[in-house]
Amino acid sequence: MKYLVLLIDGVADTPVPQLHGKTPLETANKPHIDRLAQSSEIGMVQTVPQGLPPGSDVANLSVLGYDPLKYYTGRSPLEAVSIGVDLKPEDVAFRCNLVTLSEEPVYSEKTMIDYSSDEITTDEAAQLIATLASQLNSETIRFYSGVSYRHLMVWHNGPVDSRLTPPHDISDKVIGPYLPSGPGADILLTLMEQSRHILKDHPINEHRKARGLRPATSIWLWGQGKKPQIDSFAHKYGLKGATISAVDLIKGLGICAGLEAIDVPGATGNIHTNFRGKAEAAVEAFRRGKDFIYLHFEAADEAGHRGEIENKVLSIEKIDAEVLGPILNELPRIDPEFRVMILPDHPTPLGIKTHTADPIPYLIYDSLKNVDSGVSSFDEASAARTRRFLAEGHLLMDRFILNA
Repeated sequence: MKYLVLLIDGVADTPVPQLHGKTPLETANKPHIDRLAQSSEIGMVQTVPQGLPPGSDVANLSVLGYDPLKYYTGRSPLEAVSIGVDLKPEDVAFRCNLVTLSEEPVYSEKTMIDYSSDEITTDEAAQLIATLASQLNSETIRFYSGVSYRHLMVWHNGPVDSRLTPPHDISDKVIGPYLPSGPGADILLTLMEQSRHILKDHPINEHRKARGLRPATSIWLWGQGKKPQIDSFAHKYGLKGATISAVDLIKGLGICAGLEAIDVPGATGNIHTNFRGKAEAAVEAFRRGKDFIYLHFEAADEAGHRGEIENKVLSIEKIDAEVLGPILNELPRIDPEFRVMILPDHPTPLGIKTHTADPIPYLIYDSLKNVDSGVSSFDEASAARTRRFLAEGHLLMDRFILNA
């Protein structure tokens, strides 16, 4: 049997006034998803355990079948694995965003204008990170380039319990109350302030401003942790699997679990990603013997963080038309016995532009079972009406694969 997880990051939402009181999932035209919903198990699941932050790291660990309370060590170490940085036991990895801050002269009085520097390109960002590394690297601190605005800093023997805030949680807010505190805060804040002076007149930023794009005016450090030890997915479930994602976090999580990370040209992590190419990569992976594919899309989450209502709806429609439709057309030819699970990892409501820990809807379709779900659409309200609720999200994968 083949198993496909279609993870639509951050797609769950609350009713949006501009959508006549409906959520993006309720609004979007998604005939393939809704057709599956009518003959699937539908319910709600709690992917973020109480006491842990509602990040994609925690939530995707949970969806993949790993209890975050046991395995979670921080976000950035997973991204380090994807980038290819070999973390030593004493190393602490930090996510390093390239952000756009407002122009007040005092750093603490600046506002978080854009946590992604207008979704800066990977090529532009690599040049900025290279410049930062040339001036800020030391015997204990190193910077590494990632994808778009998402990069990495590694601090040898650094602190793991610094109090840091994700930049996407403070969009349009003055950053002073959210600056680093706790162990290592003075060094972290110094690095962030130094980056402002290094980036201020960088040619890349001058070119971006000339094109009407936001410059990357500072780094923002957060998401620290040490390299996790995750049990093999193949050993756990007896399946050969792969991840397909544009996001280093998901790639790194898969690599730690022993899954192949498949790269797709043109995969960006936003609404302009190569939707069809990722679908083709999933089909090809099944054809060459993979049993399990974790197919991840970031576009809805990015739209939620940016408050882009139309793009959040559009991302769902593109996934339905350009991803699920073609896969459902090909998958029965590869193996008539297959299951599909569709879900987000966490909500990213447009109204607040950040993650919440609320339960999310899930769908499990089995080609061998003819069931009546009692609903006609896959959305938050329909899933809640089924009154099916799984309180421990890491058990959902057991349900999907083992019928547990």
